[in-house]
Amino acid sequence: MSTPSPAGAFLEVTGLEVAYGKITALRGASLTVDRNEIVTLIGANGAGKSTTVRTLAGLHRPVAGRVVFDGKETTGRPPEEIVRRGLCLAPEGRRIFPRMSIYENLLMGAYTRRDNDGIKSDIDRVYGLFPVLKERSKQLAGTLSGGEQQMLAIGRALTARPKLLMLDEPSLGLAPILVETIFNIILEINSQGTTVLLVEQNAYKALEIAHRGYVLETGVIVQTGTGKELLASEDVRKAYLGM
Repeated sequence: MSTPSPAGAFLEVTGLEVAYGKITALRGASLTVDRNEIVTLIGANGAGKSTTVRTLAGLHRPVAGRVVFDGKETTGRPPEEIVRRGLCLAPEGRRIFPRMSIYENLLMGAYTRRDNDGIKSDIDRVYGLFPVLKERSKQLAGTLSGGEQQMLAIGRALTARPKLLMLDEPSLGLAPILVETIFNIILEINSQGTTVLLVEQNAYKALEIAHRGYVLETGVIVQTGTGKELLASEDVRKAYLGM
């Protein structure tokens, strides 16, 4: 049975611990995301950033801890149930379906839904955010550039109609001009009312757009603050911003 969340955070993660065999990837991680925020997780490779969002999406089962989203506990629930509740992940590496068209990929994002009119409306929303996807809607996804595939991965997650969208390394491997485009789109998605939890190697860009951030080191959250506070932190600047 789902347990109601205390009044306050839209997403509340308490004492999350995740292990791969004998290796502990997350150690007692606690964080919150408020409605309509952009919150970012930054840290080095292997710090536990992707593990965090994959666990929240139901793709890993935690050893300990509690996840409450939109007033209901989702700890250990199956991924499809978590998606239906509105917590959706655009995964690292895009994971598009290369032999399906752009349009078919977008439909796959809505696989838990039955409201055809709403699905059409959300696909139109994706096309408004990413006009290139509309122009090439019948093109096989595997023939797209890396940047276009990333747009499709985000668009596919949006057709699930997320209340909170988790983005795992959306700028990874993209040319600088496309990185700028992706971050502008994240701001636009947020301005349209979608809460965002962002995992990102480009710490500077992530903190620039985030309301708040958390710093992960070897599975432990070691620092938190507003985006501006973390950008100004000497430790963060030395470790993650090359300054």
